[in-house]
Amino acid sequence: MITGEYRVALDDKNRLLIPTRIRTDIAGDNLVLTKGIDNCLWLFHPSEWQKISNSILTSTSMFQTQGRMIQRRILAPAVELEVDKTGRITIPPLLREHAGLKKDCLVLGMIRYLEIWDEEAYQKYQEGTEASLGELTDQIAIMWPKE
Repeated sequence: MITGEYRVALDDKNRLLIPTRIRTDIAGDNLVLTKGIDNCLWLFHPSEWQKISNSILTSTSMFQTQGRMIQRRILAPAVELEVDKTGRITIPPLLREHAGLKKDCLVLGMIRYLEIWDEEAYQKYQEGTEASLGELTDQIAIMWPKE
């Protein structure tokens, strides 16, 4: 289970160090990086990416506008990245630009994948969504199992 919030920094070669605690949960030499929603990046273990990409392909159609939009937004920009010996990945320029990554970043563990955010952009996102968070938690409370 991949969870937690981690502050990391891009180095001068646009490499991002995957936090040690997460690295043990996503063992392997390769990861898949793609554009996420809300101006972040999504990072997947290849086996999880296979499930997600198959799900997108079976639930969308290239003959429908919305299907093409989803496929172009999530599938097309996906790249397989090698994790170097020290646990770093190099963020490609187009993906780095999409997320507005500068130097200070946050890596968020989302159980099945990671989100990579520019730290300042994430703070703005949280501020912008804080007002509606109460309504969302009220909706979840209705569905929450009662003891």
